[in-house]
Amino acid sequence: MPLHKTIQINENTTAYFWHITEDVTSLFRAVSLKDTSLFRLEGMKSEAHQRGFLAVRMLLQHLGYTDYDLHYDESGKPHLRPETGSWKLEENPSPKHISISHSHEFSCICISTELMGIDMEKCKEKTLKIAPRFLEMKHLENLSTPDKIAKATVIWGVKESIFKIKNEVGISFPEHIFEDEFNLKDGKCTANLHFNNQIENFNIQFYNVEDYIFVCAFPKK
Repeated sequence: MPLHKTIQINENTTAYFWHITEDVTSLFRAVSLKDTSLFRLEGMKSEAHQRGFLAVRMLLQHLGYTDYDLHYDESGKPHLRPETGSWKLEENPSPKHISISHSHEFSCICISTELMGIDMEKCKEKTLKIAPRFLEMKHLENLSTPDKIAKATVIWGVKESIFKIKNEVGISFPEHIFEDEFNLKDGKCTANLHFNNQIENFNIQFYNVEDYIFVCAFPKK
């Protein structure tokens, strides 16, 4: 189906969501892939992963980009060629950062002139079951079960988003990334990364998209 939703996170940052209703064949026929992407696609054993991968390329095409404009550095972090896509119409375009996430029936990309990282996760009981492995359980005290699931999903997304920004080997979610206390209704929080004898701080915004949680993290300036 077409673009499902757009969220304007700030004046420099927009997230785009594709609700994946197509099968792999339909998506494959609708996009143009470079050889390295074809190789990656063929190596994916899960059809869900294939559909998520292809839906990301559908989003790129919707914005005037193609798979050829997306490349990954040695650590696997995605980058855009700044001179292409709908952004090329700007008189003095700034470098554009991109972050990518997909979960079950949704793929998402976020494009910004600011460094950021995103994550999208479906709210499910499994996240609550494994919560003690990656968060301090005090964050979930005195909440209903649905709110516990939602908050645990936000916290997982916070850690995943920060990791995508840093993308360094050795970062542990429970040992290095710490979220400050927050309320679900606020839609925002702060967090910090303690790694390599440094402390880095991040601003977080999060949103409900259907029965998913979408999280976007920005390094504090």
